Amino acid sequence: MKPSSASISLAARLILEGEVVAFPTETVYGLGANALDAKAVEKIFSLKGRPADNPLIVHICSLRMLQKIAHTSPKSLLLAKKCWPGPLTIIFEKKSAIPSIVSGGLGTVAVRMPAEKTALALIRRAGVPIAAPSANVSGRPSPTSAAHVLEDFGEKVQLILDGGRAKIGVESTVVSLAGTPLVLRLGGFPFEKLQKLLAGVKIARGVHGEQSPALSPGTKYRHYAPSVPVIIVKEKDFRTFASGLKPGESRALFFGPNFPKEIVAQLAGQFQYFLHFRDGQDAAHRLFEALRDSEKKYGRIYFCEIEEKGAGRAVMERVRRAAENAQQQ
Repeated sequence: MKPSSASISLAARLILEGEVVAFPTETVYGLGANALDAKAVEKIFSLKGRPADNPLIVHICSLRMLQKIAHTSPKSLLLAKKCWPGPLTIIFEKKSAIPSIVSGGLGTVAVRMPAEKTALALIRRAGVPIAAPSANVSGRPSPTSAAHVLEDFGEKVQLILDGGRAKIGVESTVVSLAGTPLVLRLGGFPFEKLQKLLAGVKIARGVHGEQSPALSPGTKYRHYAPSVPVIIVKEKDFRTFASGLKPGESRALFFGPNFPKEIVAQLAGQFQYFLHFRDGQDAAHRLFEALRDSEKKYGRIYFCEIEEKGAGRAVMERVRRAAENAQQQ
């Protein structure tokens, strides 16, 4: 359903009635329910097949709404004012208004104010914060269009607001300000930009094993994976690697701007599909759609590493998660 005053009002009514709706944000599509209603939030976990200890992001439309659900500090409030609305999620100490199921049983809550106008209009119309992970079956590539949501859930979701293709294409960046500022998940807000706003900010690495609590959504379990293997290939090793591929298997190759294009024609026998990303931002915008499309047509997806700066950091993090159970070259 295309966003309109009537469709947004209908979606808001469903939210207030304890139902789940899908809606666009600038990052990916979200599967939303009233964040103050534990039974409604349970439906999100059930629909997605999401582990109960994987916290959700709460979406708000104003700082006044933030104050009702979270304890803020001068530092966190200043960051929010500088970066919202936008693709940055901030971890706060939660207030009792937020049910434990939203936070994965933790005393913190992940919050962001989306920049997408339909998302903001929905939250305003409902008048409540909306808990919303990505609108996909857990473990699958995130949805960047209404068609992807429909592909995963069919008619199980009562209403999907179709706002077109997501502008950014990867989830929000998640940051914790408890102690040393830490990026818990790379995403749509570039780390380099965050470095200019938060002195000493670092990227957390390897802090969420399978047995440890996940402070941030999207960090503990396998994510973003298509139904076929994803294999990462280092650019410097690609020629040697490609020469050893056996014929007969259908393969797709994704590569970035630094890939030696003169050898693409030489690879026609080994690969049936080529996807060239102009830069990290282009890769972020197209990655999940490309994974979903390619899994339907090819037996394996090969990803030639791109430079890890700007949006490229988030892209490579997603690709590594998608390839966790597959071979890396």
